Amino acid sequence: MKEKNSYKYFCNKECEYFPCHDLPVDNFNCLFCFCPLYEFSDCGGTYKMIKLKNGKEIKSCIDCTVPHRKENYDYIMKILTEHRF
Repeated sequence: MKEKNSYKYFCNKECEYFPCHDLPVDNFNCLFCFCPLYEFSDCGGTYKMIKLKNGKEIKSCIDCTVPHRKENYDYIMKILTEHRF
C-alpha cells in the first residue's frame, strides 16, 4: 500500500536535489529536509566534525539518513521534546 503525504511524511520527487541521500525512494521522507537535530550531539545519526580553514568545526551530516527515513518521525519529535525545542 502506497503511503500518502501527511503531517509525518511527504516526498518531494520534483526537488532538484532529490534524492539527496542513498535511500530507497519508497522510504524517503523530505519533511525534515534540514534536520532539526543538527544542533544536538546526541542526535542518533551518523555525522563527523569537519575542521574549517579558520579553525572552526562544523557538523557534517552527509552520510546521515535519520531525518529522511519515514519511520523516524516519532524519534525526531521525541528528541526535540526532550530538549524542549
